[in-house]
Amino acid sequence: MNRDDIVAELFRMRDRDYALLQAKIIPTVPADKIIGVRTPALRTFARDLYKGGDTDGFLSCLPHRYFDEDQLHAFIISLEKDFDKCISRVEAFLPYIDNWATCDQLSPKAFKKAPEKLLPYIKAWIRSDSTYTVRFAVGMLMQHFLGEGFSTVYSDMAAAVRSEDYYVKMMIAWYFATALAKQYDRVIPYLEEKRLDIWVHNKTIQKSLESYRITDEQKSYLRTLKVSQSGKQQAIVDPDDPIR
Repeated sequence: MNRDDIVAELFRMRDRDYALLQAKIIPTVPADKIIGVRTPALRTFARDLYKGGDTDGFLSCLPHRYFDEDQLHAFIISLEKDFDKCISRVEAFLPYIDNWATCDQLSPKAFKKAPEKLLPYIKAWIRSDSTYTVRFAVGMLMQHFLGEGFSTVYSDMAAAVRSEDYYVKMMIAWYFATALAKQYDRVIPYLEEKRLDIWVHNKTIQKSLESYRITDEQKSYLRTLKVSQSGKQQAIVDPDDPIR
């Protein structure tokens, strides 16, 4: 299918109510760029195109006009099994990502099997001036470097990022909240020693308190680590906390 055929199919699957919802939660994308195709339908379409081996023309047609094309693009790349081919396509696509949703939907299967080959690219991406390239880099650290073989070297990379951009700061907080759930003893010093930006520090605690993977005992301690904007530590008072 050529690009025009793909866009026509996207409009055939359009859900106008869903388009209105997406416009509200993805404010960086103009509403007239959102067709409104639901994610399960986009994933199915991506699989069909990938299996048909007919995606090169569409993937090379950048920038896309519609948000839904970007989403489809991310899903197609995520299906690629060959690491070298996948990384080439990711690098070509990253400069055109302009929203958190497409950034977070880009989750290549090929990276899971070759984290050692991925790491040099993450190190380059995390130093980028582009919001969503940095967000993607931190997301890849979260997905592929918090399990077996974890090292605080990777957490240092995330902690070193300093940005005023909401979407970057939120991803760093998400990273550290997930890191606490998976590597609590090795990650808690980042909060105890205040190694993070204050906003990220407090958002990490908030997200951790919302997590089912953090124990009640750990949550009680995390409440004591919240820091005010002045930099002074203050306890979080939870009205439902029985030990208050």
